[in-house]
Amino acid sequence: MDRARRQQALTLLPICLAFALSLTAVSSSYWCEGARKVTKPLCLDQLHGKNCIHFRRPNSSYGTKDESQVVLYIWEIGDDKFIQRRLHVGLWESCEENLNSTGERCRSFRSVVPTEEQGVLWLCIGAEVLVVFLILTSAILLGSRMSCHSCGFNWLKVDASIAILMVFAGLLGMVSHMMYTTIFQITVNLGPEDWRPQTWDYGWSYWASLYTTATGPEGLSPALGTEKQR
Repeated sequence: MDRARRQQALTLLPICLAFALSLTAVSSSYWCEGARKVTKPLCLDQLHGKNCIHFRRPNSSYGTKDESQVVLYIWEIGDDKFIQRRLHVGLWESCEENLNSTGERCRSFRSVVPTEEQGVLWLCIGAEVLVVFLILTSAILLGSRMSCHSCGFNWLKVDASIAILMVFAGLLGMVSHMMYTTIFQITVNLGPEDWRPQTWDYGWSYWASLYTTATGPEGLSPALGTEKQR
């Protein structure tokens, strides 16, 4: 492999990585992670809870235990009566812990977003999907350039198209991230009471998708420089 094709291969790697990360981020639900304070479940849901005493009085008539006469003694007060329920949110759905059983309880993120902001959410989703297609197109063009390097075709226009597509993908990704951050903050303030997190931060999907905004013409400069030299 000559020096030019080696530089093109090194240019293709970050573009393929950006495509994989962007596609994974769009389909995941870890754009934002947070927690909210909720009351601990009743001891009836945790039969062996360490902070509860279960006392059952035998039925005097039949000598059996009457489940309707269970007495619960709970001595937790203040913040000890609450627990942090974790949740994670993506473009499509919001999932939070199910305290009474294993697993998570998920619902559509659109269902908790205020009605007047749902149009902006769809714009954000559309922008992220378009970013994925732009990066995929750039990867296909650059891969074609490598495989047909000796065809005698003027690839300078293809290099320029790849650079324009990647710049547009980066700018569009920045805009979509700004829209999503705004929508999420509005939903935290105006969303349903049973959903609003008290604390939150960006998740790994957000940062993975943000990587695509940094994969711009800087990564394509070696390939463009090589073509100009030829």
